[in-house]
Amino acid sequence: MTWTAPDVEREPRRDMACGEREMLDDWLKLRRVFLLRKCAGLTAEQLKTASVEPSNLTLLGLMRHMTEVERFWFREKFLHEDLPELHITEEYEDGDFDLVADADAEADYAAFLAETAACDAAVAGIDLDELADDPGAPTGKVSLRWVYIHLLEEYAQHTGHADLIRERIDGATGA
Repeated sequence: MTWTAPDVEREPRRDMACGEREMLDDWLKLRRVFLLRKCAGLTAEQLKTASVEPSNLTLLGLMRHMTEVERFWFREKFLHEDLPELHITEEYEDGDFDLVADADAEADYAAFLAETAACDAAVAGIDLDELADDPGAPTGKVSLRWVYIHLLEEYAQHTGHADLIRERIDGATGA
C-alpha cells in the first residue's frame, strides 16, 4: 500500500486578544499546519516532485528543511543542545533539499511532527525576553522572541513556495 500524507485539520482561531507568547505559539502552530496541509493527500512520490526544473524545491524538501530549522533555532542555537544533523552532511550542505529522491517520506513526516513537539516542549515556560549566547549575533545574544519571529518568517516564505509547488502537482490551492 502506498503511503500518503494524512489530512490535517485546521483548528479554529483561538483568542485573538491573548498575550504575546500565546499569540506567537498559535501563529507558529498555524504555519506548521499550513505546510502539512500542502502535503495532505499526496503520495511520497508527489511530495518529491520538484517545483520546476532546474530547481530542487519539493514539498518533502520543505518539510525536511523546516524540521532542521526548528531544531537548529530552538534546541541547538537557543538552548545549546548538541544534536546530530538530520539531513545535512559535509558533502550535502543542503541535504534537506538535495537528498529527497531516496528519502522515506513517511519517516520524514513523522520526524517533522516529533521535532516540532520536541521544540514546543523544550521552550515551554521560557520567557520571550530570555537571552541565549549567540556568537553570530551582532550583540552576541539572541532572545527567544527573536527566534519565534525568525521561524514565522521562515514558514511564511516556505509556505508560499509550498502553495506554488502544490498547485503545480495537482492544481490544489488555498490553505
